[in-house]
Amino acid sequence: MTTPTTHETSPVLPLPARLGYGAAVLGGVLAAASAAMSWTWTPDFPGDLTYYGSPAGLQWLALAGGLLTALLALAAAGLKGLRWLSPSGGHNGVLLAALGTMAVCWYAVAAIAVELNGLVNLDPGGWLAAAGSLLAVVGALGLPLDRRRTVRHPELHWGLYAALVVSVVLRVGFGQGWALHAVPPGIRPIFTENLWFFVALPLAIAGFRLWRLLDGWLRIGRIERPLPAARKLPAWAEILVVTAVFAVGLGVVEFGVSTEYGELFVGFLLLTAFGTAALLASGAIGRLRELTARNRAVTTGAAFAAAGAFPFTQGSETYVLIGTNILIFATVALGLNVVVGLAGLLDLGYVAFLGVGAYAAALVSGSQFSVFSGVHLPFPVAVLIGALAALVFGVVIGAPTLRLRGDYLAIVTLGFGEIFRIAMNNLDGRSGPSLTNGPNGIAAIPDVNLFGFDFGSAHDFAGLHLGKNGNYLLLMLVATAIVVTVFGRVANSRIGRAWVAIREDETAAEAMGINGFRVKLIAFALGATLAGLAGAVQAHVSGAISPDQYLFSSPTPPNSAFLLAAVILGGMGTISGPLVGAALLFLIPAKLEFLQSYQLLAFGVALILLMRFRPEGLIAGRRQQLEFHEAQLPAQAAPTDDVPTKAGA
Repeated sequence: MTTPTTHETSPVLPLPARLGYGAAVLGGVLAAASAAMSWTWTPDFPGDLTYYGSPAGLQWLALAGGLLTALLALAAAGLKGLRWLSPSGGHNGVLLAALGTMAVCWYAVAAIAVELNGLVNLDPGGWLAAAGSLLAVVGALGLPLDRRRTVRHPELHWGLYAALVVSVVLRVGFGQGWALHAVPPGIRPIFTENLWFFVALPLAIAGFRLWRLLDGWLRIGRIERPLPAARKLPAWAEILVVTAVFAVGLGVVEFGVSTEYGELFVGFLLLTAFGTAALLASGAIGRLRELTARNRAVTTGAAFAAAGAFPFTQGSETYVLIGTNILIFATVALGLNVVVGLAGLLDLGYVAFLGVGAYAAALVSGSQFSVFSGVHLPFPVAVLIGALAALVFGVVIGAPTLRLRGDYLAIVTLGFGEIFRIAMNNLDGRSGPSLTNGPNGIAAIPDVNLFGFDFGSAHDFAGLHLGKNGNYLLLMLVATAIVVTVFGRVANSRIGRAWVAIREDETAAEAMGINGFRVKLIAFALGATLAGLAGAVQAHVSGAISPDQYLFSSPTPPNSAFLLAAVILGGMGTISGPLVGAALLFLIPAKLEFLQSYQLLAFGVALILLMRFRPEGLIAGRRQQLEFHEAQLPAQAAPTDDVPTKAGA
C-alpha cells in the first residue's frame, strides 16, 4: 500500500462532509433530470434535443452520468444497499463520475453554442445540465479524497513558449498572406491548408500549462486499499450478477457502435472513460474481478453470448458489419500479441501473414477471378489451407531472420511486409507469373455455405432476424474463440513461460537451458498461423481482396501499424487487452470521420499519453502492474485473463 508520507486523504474544498455528499447527489440528480427537458429550441443540432420527457442523443449520456454520480456518492456515504458499489471506501470515484458528467454536459453546451452560433440557442434543460454537473463536481471536491502531499513539476522549457509565440505569428501571417512571401510557391498550399496546426499548437501548450496548474492544486492521487472481504453469495446469485454485468456491457457497446453522429460518439467516449475510471477507483471493478475469477467458465460463456447477441440488437446491417470488422481486427491483434506481447519480438510486417491466409483461401474458394477458378473447396478446408500457408511463410521467413534482435529484426519484418505486397501486385501474368490477378486482386469470392447454411442470405430464428453481416459476425466469433483458446492455453504452458523468459532476458534464458532460436521460431510460426486463419475468414467476409489492403500503415485498419498499436494500447501479454485496443482503434476512426486524414497523428499522441500515464496499457495483467507500480499495489488476486509476463512467474 502507498505509504502515508506520500499521500493523504483530505478534501480540496473546505466543505462539511454532509454538504459535500448532498451537493454531489443533488448535482447528479439535476444533471439526470435535465435529460427530460429540452436543451435547445431548434432541431438543427444533431439528435434533436428539443423534446420534453423524451431523452435523445447526448441527453441519455447526461442521464447515465448523473445517476452514476448520485449512486456513487450515496454508496460512499454508506447508504445500505449501495455499499457494494463502493467497496474501497474512497471518494475519488465520486469525483471521476462527476467530472465525466460535467465533461458530457459542458461539451454538449459548447457544441450547441458553436454549431448554432451562440448560447442564446440553449433551452432550460441545457442550462440545468451545465449547472447540475458543476454542482456535483464542487460537492465531490468537498469530500475526503486520496491526494498526493506534494506535486513537483519541472519548469517548462523556454522553447515551448517560443514555439507558442512563433505559432501565433505564423497563423496571423499566413492568414493575412504577408508571411507567404517567405515560402516557396510549390509548398505554400501545405501551410495555407493546414492553418489549424498553428492554432492547435498554442492551445496544446496552454492546455498543458493549465493541466499542470490544476494538478498542483488538486493533487489527486491514488491509494490502493485491499478490498474488504465480500459477503459470500450463492452460486446462482454470482452467475446472475456476472450475466447482468455482461448484459449491461452489451448495451453500452450497442450504444457506442450505433451512434449516428460525431458529437454523440465523443460524448460517449468521455463518459465511458470517466465512468470506467470511477468504478475502478470505487473498487467495483476490483470486486467484479474477484467474482469472475471464481466463475471463469460462466464469465467466458457470458462474454461470447453477449457478443453473439449483438447482431440481434441492431436494426442496421452497417453497424453489424462494423462489429464483424472489429472482430477480424481484434483476432489478428491477438495473434500478434503472441509474437510481441509474449515473446517480445517486434514484428512490423505482421499484416502480410493476414494477406497470405486471405490469398491462399481465396484461390481455392471458387472465385471466377482466381487462376484456380475450377477449384471450390469447402470452407473449413480453405481456412485450413490459409492457416497452413501462413505457417509455412512464418517458418520460411523466421528461420533465417530470428537470430537477429531488436531493431534489426523489426527492419527485416518490415521488409517482408513490403515484399509481400509488391509480390502480390506483380503476380499478374505480365510482371510475373499469373497467380494473384495483380493489383485488381481476387473479387467475387463466394459466400460461405456450411452444412447447408448459406451465410450470404438473411435468416429468421424465432422471430429474430439475422442478416448476411450477422451471419459472418457469428462465424468470426467462432474464429475469435479459437484464437482466444489457443492463446490462453499456450500462454500458460511451458512454451509460453519460455517465451516470457526470452522476452525479459534472452541471454539469461539461454543460460538456463532454453533454446532461444527454437522458442522464437515457434512463436513466430504460431502468430503467423493465427493471422492466416483470420485472413481466410476475412477473405470470405469482404468478398474481395487486393494487395493494397495489406500495408504497413494506412487510414483503414487492419495494417501493421494499427495492429501493433492495438496490442500496446490494450495491454501486452493479456487476452482482453488487444481485443479492447483493436475495438477502439477501429471504432474511433469509423465514427469520427474528421480524424481519417490525421489518424496516425492522433494515435501517435494517444500512445505518447498512454506511455506517460499508463505504460502497462489499458487492461494490464497483474505482473505488468507490479513492474510499473510495484510500490502502489496491494496483494490481491490476479485478473482472470492475466497471463505470465515475467520470467519464472
